[in-house]
Amino acid sequence: MNKIKQWLQSLSFRTGAIVLAMCIPFYILSFAQMLLPISTGAKGALWFILFGLAKTCQYGGLTILGVEGFKRLKRQFKATNSPNNK
Repeated sequence: MNKIKQWLQSLSFRTGAIVLAMCIPFYILSFAQMLLPISTGAKGALWFILFGLAKTCQYGGLTILGVEGFKRLKRQFKATNSPNNK
């Protein structure tokens, strides 16, 4: 589990934003598929898969953005406290 988390944290800010944005269509699809004329079991399976994908994209994107956001904040903090700026 730690290897996956470390790998996600090594990805860029842009990648995190894209992964996080991908959760929106999955959320929409997970509920919109209820309108399809298919069996209740198939609807349940589709909902389970699509909602799971939405949550995976959400938490994956937040993991990527969290680390990258921290790195950006750290760089900005170092730049304002450097001896060259005083």
